[in-house]
Amino acid sequence: MLRSTPNLLVFRPCDTVETAEAWEIALKQTKTPSILALSRQSLPTLRVRHTRSNLTSRGAYVLADYKGSKDAVLLATGSDVSIAMEAREILQGEGIGVRVVSMPCWELFSRQDKAYQQRVLGPGKAVRIGIEAGIQNGWERWLFGFRGNENRSSFIGMSTFGVSAPANDAYGHFGITSKNIVNQVKELL
Repeated sequence: MLRSTPNLLVFRPCDTVETAEAWEIALKQTKTPSILALSRQSLPTLRVRHTRSNLTSRGAYVLADYKGSKDAVLLATGSDVSIAMEAREILQGEGIGVRVVSMPCWELFSRQDKAYQQRVLGPGKAVRIGIEAGIQNGWERWLFGFRGNENRSSFIGMSTFGVSAPANDAYGHFGITSKNIVNQVKELL
């Protein structure tokens, strides 16, 4: 719902580093309001390497790159990035090359030039899976319609409303799990 609001930067940071970067961006905005949608869950710090630049300012970036073949790209936002990283570890262990892209701010990523977007999203023939505890609305832009990628993309998220349970139970109900991501990648490959 927030992403459909015009002229609004919506940030879903995956950890404390992205949260600090999003806060810095929000404080510098003079013509655009910002929202930081933070998780109530305890999350691991995923950005362990220090960079001088604010990676969140580009809207999306490669958090973990392929080791070996370029088979799949997992695109995630917010707390769901850690689930993508878990799935990556499993798949890499099985010899499947996986890139994880953190997408803390779609609005900023959509402002980047096409060359940067393509570098981040990876090769067209790689499987692409979007992961978010929400509905698919809007993910089509980043997942489908890429040359060589027809029928090799999917979305893992919610399709109904009204589940009230602890986070792990709710995520399991919707299939927002590393196990389901691994299965989807293998099925699409």
